[in-house]
Amino acid sequence: MSAPPRRWGPLLGLLVGHTVSLTGNMLTFIALPLYVLAETGSPAATGLTGAFAAAPVVLGGALGGVLVDRIGYRRASVLADLVSCATVAAIPLLDATVGLPFWALLALVFASGLLDTPGQTARTSLLPEAATAARVPIERAIGWFEATERGSRLLGAPVAGLLVATLGALPVLAVDAATFAVSALVVALLVPRGMRPAGSAQEEPGGYWHNFAAGVRFLAREPLLRAVVLLVLVTNCFDATKSSVLLPLVAARELGGATAFGLLVGAMGGGALAGSLLFSAVGHRLPRRATFVTTFAIAGGPPFWALAAAPPLPVMLAVFTVSGLAAGAINPLINAVKLERVPAHMRARVYGVVGAGAWAAMPLGALGGGLAADRFGLTATLLTVGTAYVLVVLVPLLGGPWRRMGRPATAPEKRPDLAPAG
Repeated sequence: MSAPPRRWGPLLGLLVGHTVSLTGNMLTFIALPLYVLAETGSPAATGLTGAFAAAPVVLGGALGGVLVDRIGYRRASVLADLVSCATVAAIPLLDATVGLPFWALLALVFASGLLDTPGQTARTSLLPEAATAARVPIERAIGWFEATERGSRLLGAPVAGLLVATLGALPVLAVDAATFAVSALVVALLVPRGMRPAGSAQEEPGGYWHNFAAGVRFLAREPLLRAVVLLVLVTNCFDATKSSVLLPLVAARELGGATAFGLLVGAMGGGALAGSLLFSAVGHRLPRRATFVTTFAIAGGPPFWALAAAPPLPVMLAVFTVSGLAAGAINPLINAVKLERVPAHMRARVYGVVGAGAWAAMPLGALGGGLAADRFGLTATLLTVGTAYVLVVLVPLLGGPWRRMGRPATAPEKRPDLAPAG
């Protein structure tokens, strides 16, 4: 019996749609803090805006996973991008017409991020089926998928920096809205309507909260995933201080503004793109825990220390590129562990809970970064956070649940310790 024909469309749709959507996110990431800094001149206000951008990521991740399982992954991805398109477009539109008070900006920033995480979760949850249709090994598909995120940084950040420097922040947000519309169209056209894991939550008994609780219970009794969430919770808090406040401040005060900001983020993204592609080729041969700790330490601390030392921009770009190269292996490792340990029919809700837990401290990091820079100074904050970052990512070397990070011998649906909860 001949094998079914190879179908590249679904995988291509997910990769292209994810790239375009995340490139839009990167435009906002660059334009928004620079807009707030230009309008208010306040690191605290910039940090508050970052907190409002991060909070819906947490809420949407926690509560949106069950909805993604129920309404369908393709539909959830398209809907999330359309909502982001409308809310981001409203920012320059209001500013150009009736005016945009700070509270309205915060409300729109919050609304634009509310479905962003469920949309990304939906695309991630479809990846194994799309890889199967294309007859691509899942490790390679994961590497490609993570490379799209890194590529969006490489492309979106420098372009956003140049556009903000030439046109201003608000026109860049208008371009951002268009990218979300394109992403929704690509996924709608290339991903089949019926593509979803077998045994989906749409076919399960029980209401929303029953299925949500099942996802929480699964995570609560899975030691390795719990350890991953706790570690990334702390590092994402540190990353939020850098991305939302400290890096924009250094770029604005020391490096000339938007162009340098975009180049640094792009250098990190470019290095991470190369790292993700390299991992997709050789990652299956590397020891997981040692690779995880080494790459996390290189990716985490050095960018903070480089910003504190304030060397010439080319030196900073080199540091960010090397750190990005290391960072390229981190998310593929985490996603491989999730795909191996979470049953297919629970992916979206468990991924949502995992993501919400990992991102829960990001609003605090963004707000705390602004307050710390005001109170203790920029250099002291950068040195302290960078050092703490490295110390935290050494924790997996202590053992415990991290010893389970190796490749399992069986699929999650067949492992008795990972039977579906609830």
